[in-house]
Amino acid sequence: MRSSVEIFDIATGETRVVWQTERLVEAPNWSPDGKFLVINGDGRLYRLGFDGSEPMEIDTGFARHCNNDHGISPDGSMLVISDKTEFGSSAIYLLPAEGGAPRLVTRNLPSYWHGWSPDGRMLAYCGIRDQVFDIYTIPVDGGEERRLTQGQGRNDGPDWSADGEWIYFNSSRTGRMQIWRVRPDGKDVQRITDSPYGDWFPHPSPDGRHLLVLSYDGDVFDHPRDLDVRLRLMDPDGGNARVLFELFGGQGTMNVPNWSPSGGAFAFVRYQPEE
Repeated sequence: MRSSVEIFDIATGETRVVWQTERLVEAPNWSPDGKFLVINGDGRLYRLGFDGSEPMEIDTGFARHCNNDHGISPDGSMLVISDKTEFGSSAIYLLPAEGGAPRLVTRNLPSYWHGWSPDGRMLAYCGIRDQVFDIYTIPVDGGEERRLTQGQGRNDGPDWSADGEWIYFNSSRTGRMQIWRVRPDGKDVQRITDSPYGDWFPHPSPDGRHLLVLSYDGDVFDHPRDLDVRLRLMDPDGGNARVLFELFGGQGTMNVPNWSPSGGAFAFVRYQPEE
């Protein structure tokens, strides 16, 4: 699977290739200082600059089976990862942004990180408990997790709004996967999209102006990586939705927060099957 890490500029509508490889890489995060991306591949994390150089591996200690649910803290000091090395099931850890020893956040498994609160104090994630997919939050320092959804369909992909007032997520509670949002205390659940697509991985922009969504054809329930998909942009309340472009991708294209610090661009991965 050939991977192409690319950037889309909102103002110009142009796409720029950052790096291409014959390996499978996934899920670019943009650093808060705007200087690099973090991607994953082969169970490792890498720092990818914009100068055309090869990515540099980040030291994640014993965590050698990192998946595509990772991100950088708002102040740029910490890295959160989801890794299955220690328990054989995805667990959430924190480590210094430059690399180091991972610290376990919660023993409730499996857990897949997806969002960081703007103040850096809370994490949002998808937790599977007794085969039920729900949205949870937990303090960065650990403690009791808070369950925000209650098993109505499959709930996944939480990401915080820039003002901290909402957590966006995708849910199949109406039959087709669509985008919803909920207050951090679990109240005031609102449906955002009512589309013919299967909508996944909502990412509010840092400037509060946009919501970016990955959309499959409506008959696709899960999130495979090997399908034609579309990236859609809309207002935070779901209005003025439009398709930016279509690509071959899905899983790994933009699972986690991928906006530039200014909100003027976002990073993503496009795939091409081996011939």
